[in-house]
Amino acid sequence: MQGLEEKIKYSFKNKELIFNAMTHSSYANEHKKQSNERLEFLGDSVLGFLCAEYLYKRYRDSAEGDLSKIRAALVCEQALDMYASEIELSKYILLGKGEEQTGGRTRPSILADAYEALIGAMFLDGGLEQVKQFILPILKKHSDGAFKGTTFKDYKTILQEVVQKNPGELLDYVMTDQTGPEHNKSFTCEVHINSNVISKGKGKSKKEAEQDAARQALLLMGIR
Repeated sequence: MQGLEEKIKYSFKNKELIFNAMTHSSYANEHKKQSNERLEFLGDSVLGFLCAEYLYKRYRDSAEGDLSKIRAALVCEQALDMYASEIELSKYILLGKGEEQTGGRTRPSILADAYEALIGAMFLDGGLEQVKQFILPILKKHSDGAFKGTTFKDYKTILQEVVQKNPGELLDYVMTDQTGPEHNKSFTCEVHINSNVISKGKGKSKKEAEQDAARQALLLMGIR
């Protein structure tokens, strides 16, 4: 993992943490190791906090709703996948044979999860200030694009804003199907508004399926 440490300009004191961060569940199952899912959970929270703090200070005149919209765009799967690509994270992820054979190394959901796990590992190893040094340049680079809506599209946030214009309407996402082996799952999600099915979406992760379902709903409404 020395190459990855050079990319992120941080040398882990506890090398087990960086290996754990790169261990996908498919590899963990085959080799009886701990997967990166717990670190992903932690990294997601750390990233969300640092992103919120940065946006609060950067856009002092923006309303809470606007800040939430920018944050959602900056930490969505599409964004995390791009951040991961910038440091060539796919080279270092440990995958099971089945996942490797089915293109897991380039799957956005896997790269996004590994990126969050890396942040979680860095937080445990070096603390919040170390993560801040790593993530702030990335946020500074992409926040204005997210603010203008030209960098990433978070379809769930856009749909939420549309629905909120009609008081009393209830938006919900319902997972209706999950198929395929552990290393190559496919999820189906429905968008419900007031319990009525509006659209369906598919993806290799629940987040991806929800985004696709939201995108399909927006298309039906004539919003691109």
